[in-house]
Amino acid sequence: MASIGLNFIYGSVLVAALFHALWNALIKGSPDKLLSAIGITGFATLLAVLSLPWMTQPALASWPCLATSLVLQVTYMRLVAKIYRESDMSVSYPVMRGTAPLLVALASAAFFQDALSPAAMAGVGTICAGILCLGWPSDRGSSRPSNLKLALLNALVIASYTLVDGTGARLSEAPASYTMWVFLLQGTVMVAMAMPKHRQALFLHVRTYWKAAVLGGFGTVISYGVALWAMTLAPIAIIAALRETSILFGVLISGIFLHERLTAARMVGACILVLGAIVLRLAP
Repeated sequence: MASIGLNFIYGSVLVAALFHALWNALIKGSPDKLLSAIGITGFATLLAVLSLPWMTQPALASWPCLATSLVLQVTYMRLVAKIYRESDMSVSYPVMRGTAPLLVALASAAFFQDALSPAAMAGVGTICAGILCLGWPSDRGSSRPSNLKLALLNALVIASYTLVDGTGARLSEAPASYTMWVFLLQGTVMVAMAMPKHRQALFLHVRTYWKAAVLGGFGTVISYGVALWAMTLAPIAIIAALRETSILFGVLISGIFLHERLTAARMVGACILVLGAIVLRLAP
């Protein structure tokens, strides 16, 4: 692929990373994390309903991936809401997102024949080191062991749906519509699960915080849609690692807008992460 093509792909993934950090911050800053997550996925579902009739539908070969992704995506969003109720975004977000690329790199090299050069592996490893440094607990009050265990569990979920959806997007022959189907199924199930016990609270929350739901819905569709599109054009492990630069944005957002404490370790981790992204970009 031409260099200009790679520049565009990597630049798009970085923009998507910013949107990813944004919608996570909207959930963290909400008074009810679960209802906020449901509102965001619900609006993403509306976007899917409006766009899918105009798209080429995914090939049948990708539907088992969609079914598997549904379980993983719902699990992921519910864990995000639970984790953000109990810990700082500047701690849990790096741990969740930082462990996933390493798992993806190992699995994709083993099972998907996306062999990485030594330089690319060095970039992936540097990004992981930087992100884990960002999430290194320096305040016991904001990072209890139980919270970190949940964040690590969600990292496994993230790695799993990254591999499943990366494969599904390739098999679908229509990555845009595959992505919209992911959001259609996820949002439908999330809303359906909430209706029996939280119907009134959900309606009130969405009516009060509809701007956040709209912005978050657009953010999650853009961030994941661009990532899946990029995975059809470049190795899954590289895109997954580069996407995790969202943590640099997430740490800055958590400090500036959520008023969380940014320690020296987290700022050093951000610099390591940027270095890793540069190494990864320059890798053959």
